[in-house]
Amino acid sequence: MTDLLARPYWYLRHGETDWNAEGRSQGRTDIPLNARGVEQARQAGLVLSRHLGAHPIARIVSSPLGRARRTAEIVAEVLAQHGAPRFEVQLDDGLKEVCFGAEEGKPMGDWYDSWIAGKYTPADGESFAELRERAVSAINRATQAPGVPLVVCHGGMFRALRAAMGLKPNVRLPNATPMWAQPEGEGKPWELTAFS
Repeated sequence: MTDLLARPYWYLRHGETDWNAEGRSQGRTDIPLNARGVEQARQAGLVLSRHLGAHPIARIVSSPLGRARRTAEIVAEVLAQHGAPRFEVQLDDGLKEVCFGAEEGKPMGDWYDSWIAGKYTPADGESFAELRERAVSAINRATQAPGVPLVVCHGGMFRALRAAMGLKPNVRLPNATPMWAQPEGEGKPWELTAFS
């Protein structure tokens, strides 16, 4: 099992999609941002622009799925309008949302807790352990270069990262809420701070 490097990063779940609003499981299905999601991405960019002094962003790395990539592009535009460099969004396939297989498009159900516990994997889907390994590897790639990255990604991915940070995994991350992830030190838990 790969360990998460003890390096800080910004994490941003993509803005809202229609399937988010309907409580449906998206997974790898490439659902675009809705109008609310576009506005959420703009607001996230504004929030991040107010915190660049304390936690400057060196680059933006995103899932290639459209809802995350578009969120990252909007945030990059807003940051540039507020004095940050004009970041070119880097894509990493390892940041794609978990594949929920046969559960994609269906309402989120009771199976989710069993999936996180490793007792259930949807047909043609990805296990939570597989997702955790992939998520940690992707974040480690993003944090290896100098400076702090902004990672724009997905809710399921963040649950896997919470598990890797030694935190309770099944906590829902709201759409487009910037999250500062700070390691506390050797053997100590990570600290997560949401900004709004």
